[in-house]
Amino acid sequence: MSNIILETEDLTKVYKVGKVETHALRGVSLSIEKGEFVAIMGQSGCGKSTLLHLLGGLLSPTSGKILIDGEDVSKVSDAKRTDIRRRKIGFVFQRFNLFPTLTADGNLRLAERIHLGNGNGNPEKRREILSLLKLENKMNNKPIELSGGEQQRVALARAVINSPAIILADEPTGNLDTENSEIVLNMFNKLNKRFGQTILMITHNPEAAEHCGRIIQMRDGLIVDD
Repeated sequence: MSNIILETEDLTKVYKVGKVETHALRGVSLSIEKGEFVAIMGQSGCGKSTLLHLLGGLLSPTSGKILIDGEDVSKVSDAKRTDIRRRKIGFVFQRFNLFPTLTADGNLRLAERIHLGNGNGNPEKRREILSLLKLENKMNNKPIELSGGEQQRVALARAVINSPAIILADEPTGNLDTENSEIVLNMFNKLNKRFGQTILMITHNPEAAEHCGRIIQMRDGLIVDD
């Protein structure tokens, strides 16, 4: 049985605006094993965010294959891709995208409800994850009552509440100070080591990348070092 959880074969993505074409990815082939913690680095515009969004099913490739647990998701319907994303993938974005009218606990509860289809989820698990992220005293606070670092930690908690096999993080520490960055990165390490979750993290920060077991460098839509 294969230990590869994410794989791409000759993946390309071309954006078209009128007659202008921008080649964001130029044939990326990549294999990620279950339980890896991987940093993707490179200058702005090198294609790393496009790659992450393709892996997460938020974009469709121009050509090539994307396999999740051996299943080719590049050819499936939008509904099927959404279902795979809901069941297997957690996202952490640089923008927190929290629901402003819900508390920290409410944002997690909504993520559980979307995943489960109904019910009140698992209050103990929500409390445990928020506690790991040093947010146990902020469960009933709305986003406007939280600092930027606290909001990012709630966004991370929301991404992991349903124990996804894969976590895709796009510059998760990009807007954070040193203290909050360490809390987020330490949480990633715990998730990776304790629960074997596979993590792909885009980062510009070499210190953040040092937390990872593997660093992939991209340039001009290609992987240039791995």
